[in-house]
Amino acid sequence: MNTSPAERAEALIRRYFAACNDADHAALVDCFTEDGVHYFPPGLPGAPWRGAVAIADGWVWCVKTLGSRWTIEKVLAGADGREAVIEWTHWKTAVNEVLRGDEWYIFNDDITKIREIRAYYASPVNKGEPVNKLHDFDYQARGYALQAPSPAPKIV
Repeated sequence: MNTSPAERAEALIRRYFAACNDADHAALVDCFTEDGVHYFPPGLPGAPWRGAVAIADGWVWCVKTLGSRWTIEKVLAGADGREAVIEWTHWKTAVNEVLRGDEWYIFNDDITKIREIRAYYASPVNKGEPVNKLHDFDYQARGYALQAPSPAPKIV
């Protein structure tokens, strides 16, 4: 069955998030061009993350250290599949923090790898708040995840 470029872009983003949640280093590297870049708002040490290996290292560290889990809330992909934007939630279960935001994606020509991600947070990270979110936005009524997904089972 043929898929549209927009469907291929969304599938790649979902594969990337599954690899993040599984802390699967090899699968993460496989989602990016070798020279891929992940940009972040100010405040994240070492940002931006440059290169597929550095991006994979960063997310594996987050899962192991912060108990990170992610959900995709919304996806909009361009008809040509070259760009997409998503809304996500980052659940830092080991430190009881939740962060919401958006990311803009740029893909390679055949939509098999991510070339660039630009992350935008819904709000500055406020360590005094257990859930960082938009003020007075009804996440529950809009169908957003209110709990982190369960960790993947450990493979021995």
